Amino acid sequence: MAITAQDVNKLRQMTGAGMMDCKKALTEAEGDFEKAVDILRKKGQKVSASRADRETKEGVVVTRVAESGAKGILLSLTCETDFVAKNEEFGAFANTLIDLAVANNCTEKEQILALPFENITVAEKIVEMTGKIGEKIEISHFEVINAEQVVTYIHSNGKLGVLVGMVNTSGADVEEAGKDVAMQIAAMNPVAVDKDGVDASMIEREIEIGKEQARAEGKPEEMLEKIAMGKLQKFYKESTLLSQQFVKDNSLSIAQYLNNVSKGLTVNAFKRISIG
Repeated sequence: MAITAQDVNKLRQMTGAGMMDCKKALTEAEGDFEKAVDILRKKGQKVSASRADRETKEGVVVTRVAESGAKGILLSLTCETDFVAKNEEFGAFANTLIDLAVANNCTEKEQILALPFENITVAEKIVEMTGKIGEKIEISHFEVINAEQVVTYIHSNGKLGVLVGMVNTSGADVEEAGKDVAMQIAAMNPVAVDKDGVDASMIEREIEIGKEQARAEGKPEEMLEKIAMGKLQKFYKESTLLSQQFVKDNSLSIAQYLNNVSKGLTVNAFKRISIG
């Protein structure tokens, strides 16, 4: 049967696929729109599979805080090129995904992928978009934290986002202090809230590095452990959030800054996502 320009345009409006792809799909489906949609989705699946080993080093990071202020969500949608990342449709899709996550109280990426989206699932929509755009697209990160008050920060390039959970707020609005801490996290990339949160394997690694450094400096073997422990304390001070010097006032640690804002105010958790 003859495929008209109106038919092609209708399918394009339905799917967002390119004109030539729509025409080929309609021709193959003999004018059946449902079959044509399936053909386009299958094409997307093939494109997605063929690009499965590609790296997605570009994209956008988006955040949301629940109406209560006590729950924060951080999501990154990534792609292969900056050109696609800056596309308005791509950014809108990322925001739609995080809104769906909030509305459905998602706590894991797999839950978002399984959600319905335009009569298909989110996972299938991502495959469809991969076929349309010709680049690998994926939800690379999905993080959730809970606290008395969660504060978010997105860096100006849209590729770095932070969630920070504030506790012992005494009911006060600590948004400004939270922003300061979130920006600290963005800039200084701490490994944990405090030394108790540092992974044991990381501690062991730092001790071994400290010993090797001391050994290379010619220090006696019996002194290596003590020297390494001293270096570990320095690591804690430089690499854990509450012990770090506050970038806006180096005379204070983050813990001291927060306590000055409100006695006992502190951080219970943070998440930092950076693309690229």
